[in-house]
Amino acid sequence: MSRKVDSVKDINDSKETWRLAVRIMDVWSVVNNKGIEHLEMIVMDSLGDRIQVLIRHDHLLKWKEVIKENMTCIINNCSVYNNDFQWKVCDHSKKFVFLGGTTMKAIELQNIPPKRYFFKDFGEILQGKCKTDRLEDIIGAVSEINHIQSNTPGKKVVVSVVLKDLKGNCINCNLWEIYGSKFLAYYNDPKNNGAIVILLTHAMVKDGQVSNAWSGSKLLINEDIPEIQDFMSKLPTNEQKEKPTQSAKSLSNWSGGSQYSPVERFVHNAKCVSLSQFCKIKHETLCVTVATTLKFVVSKYGWFYYGCTRCSSKAPNPEKAYERSCGQKVEQPIPRYKIEIYVSNGESKYRFVFWDSECAAILGMTAEFMHNSMVENGEDDPMVYPDELEMLLNKKMAFRVKVQPTFSQASVWKLCDDEAFVKEIENDYIVEDNQSKTEYAKLVPNKENLETSAQTLSASGENDPESIILMTPAKDVVIADKGEEVDFEASGATQLSDTKPSKKLKIEPSS
Repeated sequence: MSRKVDSVKDINDSKETWRLAVRIMDVWSVVNNKGIEHLEMIVMDSLGDRIQVLIRHDHLLKWKEVIKENMTCIINNCSVYNNDFQWKVCDHSKKFVFLGGTTMKAIELQNIPPKRYFFKDFGEILQGKCKTDRLEDIIGAVSEINHIQSNTPGKKVVVSVVLKDLKGNCINCNLWEIYGSKFLAYYNDPKNNGAIVILLTHAMVKDGQVSNAWSGSKLLINEDIPEIQDFMSKLPTNEQKEKPTQSAKSLSNWSGGSQYSPVERFVHNAKCVSLSQFCKIKHETLCVTVATTLKFVVSKYGWFYYGCTRCSSKAPNPEKAYERSCGQKVEQPIPRYKIEIYVSNGESKYRFVFWDSECAAILGMTAEFMHNSMVENGEDDPMVYPDELEMLLNKKMAFRVKVQPTFSQASVWKLCDDEAFVKEIENDYIVEDNQSKTEYAKLVPNKENLETSAQTLSASGENDPESIILMTPAKDVVIADKGEEVDFEASGATQLSDTKPSKKLKIEPSS
């Protein structure tokens, strides 16, 4: 006697002998910070109900070449757990996990609806009606390109565009790395004219804007699929023929920036001195120096704090929603890096404070992801420094810092560990104790019209007033609002303690 087919909506953890007749809506690979790969997918039954499925790394070889997107199949025997994915793509409270005894048979099932997308309404995004742990499908027409960052040493591609829906609602969309490169290739192709409609799956939604996730997102541009063609047909006739425009900033970056070199931008308006001279500085001073990270300064606050989801400000209570001074409500504060490290150069040593964006750029993971991974492994003590933080040490870098002599520390604004870049800074700009002021004047460019908004080789500190506010992906970094850095020790604030396992090298440094 054949076993009956179960409904997705009825799935619970009462048994493992479930039998599902489903369509595989989407499948993607995830590689965590340790290089371990697993598969995730979304399946849907004949009633249109969906559930997220996990195939662990130890079953990967068995299923990786078998599973195909959009296929229909019968799946037997799976474990059921609570849906505790850091980023969820459907509302089901449970997730399916393949077992050693799981079987799957490809079969034509005409009663299961074809693959479809579940688009998030722009109006709801703008009103903040979004779950903070939910990935959404997005579709819209590109009305403007407002930022382009090229792929240069220390920087990765990011394209920020304005998307408009059929109701006239507009949101910002940030496309990182291969997604930004794909968009630029399409836009820059002279054969492509007229409106650009993009469909982005599994997009992160935060603070009224969206971006691709590092694992699972798909970007479709003017593809010949019903959803995009239907959207295009509903645009006003004049908009169908208009190619999106670029803002002045994007045009500047598109053309390769100004005549000034990245090194000149890095040192602009800063005092370029050796580390040995920091102890002689009596007032807060913006400096550029070269040093090697040595060891952690273990303070009573640990290696992270809870902050705003958009800027570097500290949350008054890590477990409660609060309203920022600008009126924006923060539903759930997130862990952000603030790590103190001794740096050295020769016999000289000084304490540097590294902020969220710099640490995430080097480590390849957010503070939230690292903290959650520790908790999952049974370690909830915020004073325990994860082994992964050791990657911050023994690195020779060029630093742009604000020296704060009152606290005997320097707050890192920007950094770069590119060997050639560091060598040029060290050889051509750093002033030693025995150099004269006249020599110093020759070394530092004095160009009042230097374009401080242009991109540099460095990763920008979240307390950098030149930072551009862009929302990064799941293992990306949230950039700070413009303004001065927050000094937690000076204010007496408590420093406590970012997502889904993701590819280590895909964290985007702050712009």
